[in-house]
Amino acid sequence: ANGSTFVAWNWDMGGTTASNTNGSITSSVRANTAYGQSIVSWTGNATNASTIGHGLSSMPTMIIVKSRTTAAPWKVGGSVIQAVYGDGSNNSAFLSLNTTAAADQHTTGFQGNTATTIGVGADSDTNSNGANYVAYCFHDVANYSKFGSYSGTGSSGNAITTGFAPAFVMVKRSSGVGSWGMYDNTRNQSNSVTSALFANLSDAESVETSVEFTSTSFIVNATGTAMNGSGDTYIYMAFADTREYAYWYDQSGNNNDWTSEGGLTESDVM
Repeated sequence: ANGSTFVAWNWDMGGTTASNTNGSITSSVRANTAYGQSIVSWTGNATNASTIGHGLSSMPTMIIVKSRTTAAPWKVGGSVIQAVYGDGSNNSAFLSLNTTAAADQHTTGFQGNTATTIGVGADSDTNSNGANYVAYCFHDVANYSKFGSYSGTGSSGNAITTGFAPAFVMVKRSSGVGSWGMYDNTRNQSNSVTSALFANLSDAESVETSVEFTSTSFIVNATGTAMNGSGDTYIYMAFADTREYAYWYDQSGNNNDWTSEGGLTESDVM
């Protein structure tokens, strides 16, 4: 829209799409194994204990699934959510990217993942007969991505270690209702991140005192239940900046950041 401001977050999912027959359902996969991320598509068969090849070299930590042909929620599963929900070997815990709902369990949705496959049941959100699905799969990669959980403290300064300087962080309260908050180092060209968007909402960007990025962590300074309620549990996904030059950003963590003028970007050449 003319005059409006937009943001996009981009992941390199590799350059080749291949047929994958590792599972009981043949999938179409584009994978970047070095960065631990892939895009997977398949046609459902409404059969429990179905498996789908994901193309990665390790078991996915987080999986986002959406039906392409039916009205269905964005199901988010994987070992991170299973661990905080406490479903043990059931492997059926999930969150919904389009809602504020707490973690729940559906035994015919997700049914366990391996180093080569995603497991799904007969649930219409993940495996309806004849419906087409897409999944975005991720696992931790040192110095690039981290998926995990943390406990809220109700006080500012709650530091969550990633091992790298985050460029993008998404947080969701899993023990209760809460939105999917998204924060990055580009809309905020400093370590103090105040601009928030929410994956489950159509709201415009809001300004909050929420998150601080350091060279090895993100620090939650919010004190409410959305990100840091005392005793609450939260899941997160964090990614490092892989652009060659985020030239305005002080990588030392000393907050010596600056804002460019004239519309310059890291890709400009002179």
